[in-house]
Amino acid sequence: MLDPINRLRFNILHIGRIAVGSEWQFDGVVSPFSRLYLILDGEAWVYHQQQRFTLKPGHLYLIPSFTYSRYHCDTRMEQYYISFLEETDSGISIFQQTGFQYETPAKPVDTALFERLLALNEGRSLRNIDPKAYDNRPDLLSFNQPLLPKSDGRTMEIQGIMLQLISRFMLPSTESIQQQNRAHHQLSAVLSYIHTHLDQKLTVEELAARQHQNVDYFSRQFQSLLGVRPIDYIINKRLERAQLLMTTSSLPLQAIAEQVGIADIYYFSRLFKRRFGIPPGQYRKTVWLV
Repeated sequence: MLDPINRLRFNILHIGRIAVGSEWQFDGVVSPFSRLYLILDGEAWVYHQQQRFTLKPGHLYLIPSFTYSRYHCDTRMEQYYISFLEETDSGISIFQQTGFQYETPAKPVDTALFERLLALNEGRSLRNIDPKAYDNRPDLLSFNQPLLPKSDGRTMEIQGIMLQLISRFMLPSTESIQQQNRAHHQLSAVLSYIHTHLDQKLTVEELAARQHQNVDYFSRQFQSLLGVRPIDYIINKRLERAQLLMTTSSLPLQAIAEQVGIADIYYFSRLFKRRFGIPPGQYRKTVWLV
């Protein structure tokens, strides 16, 4: 079975080193990007995964995407930070495919790794430390980028460093995770096709044909393995992509709807509100997601 780690890619959105004080207090943050911190000095805390983590010097901290979180500093804290997207061919987050812890002691080499990433990503420091703030960088999303040359040494080095840092948080595989990975593997070709063709018309009949199965059998197998009907999975992925584009670009809603394969803006708005409980225009104004 193909290890999902072998198909994992990272896009760094923001990276920097900063000292913060009592102004670093934010509540109700839910980001479509993951966050990685290396604490250098001082103390603060973050809350996510129904747990409070005290941020201590010499430790690494991971906050996965789409996680409700809170941030609080009373005095002073100095940190390296990285905001990043992680992508797989199937579109299923690596954090759903294997077990992770969210706090771990840093290794002696980690400071040098952060410094190297900073040198490789100049000009990507945050202009606003509020994690609810955002800047419009649609060029950072892989589905908006031209293909990079395979010999791009800088890209390979960034990927290698990020893999080293994220590996610090990985937990040993369990039977339930292995079963989940087997399910994803059975549908890997179809999931990859969905993920890379969200701007196009997708039908259950077409997906079943790609699996060389009849529609009824394919639909039953899909729901049995992933717990959701194929058509609902497609809609969810379209809406998640739209949510990400609202946060990372200044594209008008009509253009976003078209990019995720739902050209009818009124239908798109109904689906979005049904899924997230808020109209897309209102959602964008609140900027609850980074």
